[in-house]
Amino acid sequence: MGHDAFLDIVANLVGILIILVVVLGAQSEAILRDAKPKKVEPVDPKARVAGEAEMRSLATVAARAASAQADSMRLERTIKLLDSKIAQQAERRTILLTLLTEAEAAWEDEQAKLDDARREAALRNAEAEELKTKLTEMVGARTQLETEQPPVVAISHLPTPMAKTVFGEEVYFRLKDDRLSVIPFKLLTEEIGRNFRRTSGSLREGVSDAAVGPVRGYVARYVLSRSNELVSDGNAIARMSRARVVVASFEPLQEPHGTPIEEVLANDDWLDVELSRYPAETTTVTVAVYPDSYGSFRKLREKIYAKGYASAARPIKDGSPIYVNFAGGGTRSVAQ
Repeated sequence: MGHDAFLDIVANLVGILIILVVVLGAQSEAILRDAKPKKVEPVDPKARVAGEAEMRSLATVAARAASAQADSMRLERTIKLLDSKIAQQAERRTILLTLLTEAEAAWEDEQAKLDDARREAALRNAEAEELKTKLTEMVGARTQLETEQPPVVAISHLPTPMAKTVFGEEVYFRLKDDRLSVIPFKLLTEEIGRNFRRTSGSLREGVSDAAVGPVRGYVARYVLSRSNELVSDGNAIARMSRARVVVASFEPLQEPHGTPIEEVLANDDWLDVELSRYPAETTTVTVAVYPDSYGSFRKLREKIYAKGYASAARPIKDGSPIYVNFAGGGTRSVAQ
């Protein structure tokens, strides 16, 4: 608004100056025309010489004409200077308007970015609150599960008067996480024997370990001992190297392993297939059972008894594999 008022004032001043120049120009032209010497004509006998008053009047008019012309030239220079300033101010105003437009556009862009950032921050805060709520619920559920003790049905492994040591065939099952699987003891033991015979000659004195398998998803890890002993051979004493398998553990390659116990109990096909090669009269079904599956073992034992097989249980601690102590001659189950 301030620039526009200034331009209006300058325009009015220029208009006034133009009017003055036109007026002064007209007067100067009339004065110059009057002051132009006229053609000398023959002296008229009747003509008379101008007097002193008339000459002073003529000089005054001439001086006015010269002053008017100087004023006109000065006004023209002033007009040109003002025109130049007006053009400069107009150019400056255009530049300022352009910069103002660009600044407004940049401000709007920054405002839009700020709004987007605020919206995104609000969404992240909402997601964070939701995750915190879920975490709180999970912590509460975990605490509740940790404080709750699952019902454990204890199985006594003490032989009863009706129990007897097994000397016939044994079929080994593993019951963990309510999943039943066959432990291929015999096949893995044969693998241990073959591997032992193949490597025992190159063993150093001391203890070492090895592994065989997998067989039906199970591997066997065993410990070997090699020692040099003095033995009596008649009247001579000789040194003999002795190597043997001390202990072995049997466990599946990955957990969970086996068929869900619900499927085994619901249909006899699984048990019938696994027991079809073993006569019921001379075979004992031994189940290595973990604490989380004691309840399922009772139902499984009833199913095994209904098929005419003797059964035995080997309770195994949580986190432990199934061990066989070969140094003590191995173990046999106690069946009922």
